Amino acid sequence: MPDQLFTDMLHDTRDLIWAPTEQVRHRGRQRTRRTRIVAGLAGVVAVAVVATGAVAFAGGPDAAPPLPPATGSPTPTPTPTPTPSATPSTAPNATGSPNPTGSPSTKGTPSSPAKTSGRPTDGSTDRSIPAAAMLQLADLPAGFRNSGSDLDGDWTLESVTIYCGNRSPSITPGEVARRGVSFDSPTSSMTERVTRHSGGNAATAMDRVRELVTGCRPARAGDSLSILATGLAGDESLMVGSSIDGRQSRWLFVRQGDLVAQVWLAEEPTPDEAKPYARKVAARLCTATPTC
Repeated sequence: MPDQLFTDMLHDTRDLIWAPTEQVRHRGRQRTRRTRIVAGLAGVVAVAVVATGAVAFAGGPDAAPPLPPATGSPTPTPTPTPTPSATPSTAPNATGSPNPTGSPSTKGTPSSPAKTSGRPTDGSTDRSIPAAAMLQLADLPAGFRNSGSDLDGDWTLESVTIYCGNRSPSITPGEVARRGVSFDSPTSSMTERVTRHSGGNAATAMDRVRELVTGCRPARAGDSLSILATGLAGDESLMVGSSIDGRQSRWLFVRQGDLVAQVWLAEEPTPDEAKPYARKVAARLCTATPTC
């Protein structure tokens, strides 16, 4: 007796019209292609999902921000709004009056001294030395010419103190101004320096000159420094001579008021020959001091 299952299948399929074999094969090939395409699309989608997740993960706090689109001009930086300053205090200062600036009062605090030329005032408004206080060509023999102002060099009395074995005092105490002038001739030269001193320091300067000369202890045998004459002109005057390594030098010192002139004489004159120069120096100094 045939199986019931086969009986049912025969009953259900006896009226079916079967497609040709070639058509069945064609449909099978189409189904196979569709399956491959769907599988390929599924793989692409999976890759895209993984890439999107990686980008999202990279966009965390440590990721660099994306570059802004190019606009052709830099984006202006927003200007910060200034924080309003506190209202100045109007508390009264040490004087009892309001202090509108809010700054601490400086009453009772010593202020910095004003910048000056460094010269003491001593009641005088002008401590400079005018050109008229210096020797002029008219005071010198013919043939001399003005060769400028010489305040440096080794012509001064101070320059020979290196040959003294002891320490020499400064001869410009309280100096507040100085001026120089030099003259040359074919056979001689002369240099003058005038200094102005504060208070009674001009007289102290003359005392220092005497102290320097009389107190010098020559370091070498045969050298000497001495006062050759006094009272040649002005309020005070000295003529000083030196002999250093056989070379002779002469200086005139003349004081008028708070001015002291030092003149180097290259001709090595005697005191009598130097007196006319001392008098002309004193006369010139009188144009710059009221004591004459």
